[in-house]
Amino acid sequence: MRRLPVRSLAALTVLGTLTLTGCGTQTADPGGRTVTSAGAGKTITAQKVMQVTKVHEESGMTLLEGPVFDENGKLLVVDVTAPAGKPKVLRLDVRKKTSQSVHTDSRGAYTSAQFSPYDGRIYLSDFVHGEIVSLAPDGGDPRTFFTGEVDGARMNPDDIAFDQEGNLYISDSRGLTEGTEIGRVVRIDREGRKATVLADKLAATNGISFDVDYRGLWISELTQNRVSYLLLGKNGETVASRHTAIRVDGGIAQTDSIAVDAAGNLYQALHGRAAMIVYNKHGERLATVEVPRGTTGLESATNVAITPGGTRAYMTVSGPAGGYLYAFDALARGIRQSNGG
Repeated sequence: MRRLPVRSLAALTVLGTLTLTGCGTQTADPGGRTVTSAGAGKTITAQKVMQVTKVHEESGMTLLEGPVFDENGKLLVVDVTAPAGKPKVLRLDVRKKTSQSVHTDSRGAYTSAQFSPYDGRIYLSDFVHGEIVSLAPDGGDPRTFFTGEVDGARMNPDDIAFDQEGNLYISDSRGLTEGTEIGRVVRIDREGRKATVLADKLAATNGISFDVDYRGLWISELTQNRVSYLLLGKNGETVASRHTAIRVDGGIAQTDSIAVDAAGNLYQALHGRAAMIVYNKHGERLATVEVPRGTTGLESATNVAITPGGTRAYMTVSGPAGGYLYAFDALARGIRQSNGG
């Protein structure tokens, strides 16, 4: 959830969950519209594919997150602020521009979605309740994978990244509402039995993604507008080193989720602006992805999924106008690291 900004968290109280204080190449998208991509330092204008959600009366908002493709090429998204009984996980057919409910419940506030390479289930982070929940691929058989405290403190899990063996790496956005740097990166083994704090004293950890070779993690720290790099130690169970890699000049916008393509480029989503910034692994700014000029009622681009093996990218965008899916051409093909989170 980029993760859930303070005002988004406040809106969750309305749901009755918990009281809280998220150059020039042109190609046609599935609807036949034109998507203009650009080279280094240029602007990529994404085009609207479909409206997915409307603002919920109960919460006064909607917030789409966690786009991830299933094995049939359908796109799953979560609606963070969906009230009880309304679709909290949706499956989208981007060609037909249709959506269907996959899962709902009475309490979850889900900020990300990922398919596990270990058991093939959908894993969701419940920001409000500090839990990781899993579902069968069809949305049934809900299970609580992990709940409780980690090193004496309950998580506010925002995004998820899986390693190749199916272990989870979670951006724990503790301190977001208080403005304190107590965020963490937490590793949970694939059986859900052992939780380890890999890094702490982070500024509202939000986005998290492995690099191409699974050697390290890119993480965004929302309240400091920076992207840090964590080089992992043996078996990914320790952090060998950590440094600030990119300082994001976002203005009023803040760093949300992160995706990585096959070339190692980072797609940094922005909360507070319906746009993403693309950097290479050396921190050089390659492009800005944004919705067409003149578009109103959209305030945040939370995440992106790039078609596995292809370059069609789908960005989740939300605001007072509702929750939307926009499409553009990515700079390189999609891999697991650019699919979900």
